[in-house]
Amino acid sequence: MRSVTIAVLVCALTSIPAFPEDTQDTQPSTVHVVKRAFGPMAFVRSAMGALIGQWKGTPEEWGGGMKGYGRRFASGFGGHLVKVGIQYPVARVMHEEFGYTRSNKQGFKARLIYALEATIITHKTTTEKKTLSTSEIAGNFGAGFISRLWQPASTRAISSGFTSAGIGFAADAGGNVVREFWPEIRHPHSHAKALPAVAAPQTSSISPQPSAELAPVE
Repeated sequence: MRSVTIAVLVCALTSIPAFPEDTQDTQPSTVHVVKRAFGPMAFVRSAMGALIGQWKGTPEEWGGGMKGYGRRFASGFGGHLVKVGIQYPVARVMHEEFGYTRSNKQGFKARLIYALEATIITHKTTTEKKTLSTSEIAGNFGAGFISRLWQPASTRAISSGFTSAGIGFAADAGGNVVREFWPEIRHPHSHAKALPAVAAPQTSSISPQPSAELAPVE
């Protein structure tokens, strides 16, 4: 189990730099669908979900070890493909943006709220107005219940489908937050150095200017 955990964490750490790559591509295109379905983050999310299932021992029928982990990973990745397969046509039909676009808001709180709201709120591609993300809702609930078809008996209950959908929403919310703050996460030192440069004009304007600047040039 320890070796499995280490392998998954290494996979996550090496693949996370590609995580925000599906941002800014809001038009539901075939290229974007393939990218969302088989991109590095799809495998990372499935691996991490399988790791959590392995730690909790669910479904219990799948046991432990590499065999049990492999089943959980395959199940998670299968659910991910079902979700994307539902989201894409629904987004096309409903003229909804497909993906996440970073905000232009200022301040941590405003950006955090924007990222969390984007889990279920999107924009129309025709009018750019806000709308309920029916594709996101359909994708998570569809994947949550359809994945019960290959799950063992202990997880085929309707309540398990709702639980799986809820986990999907939570994962999407967390993903949006990471995408929103990715520049600061990836380059924390460069952003920290930029702050004094921005604040400098404000502090310098407080001190009086030398009167020599007003003297005519001879």
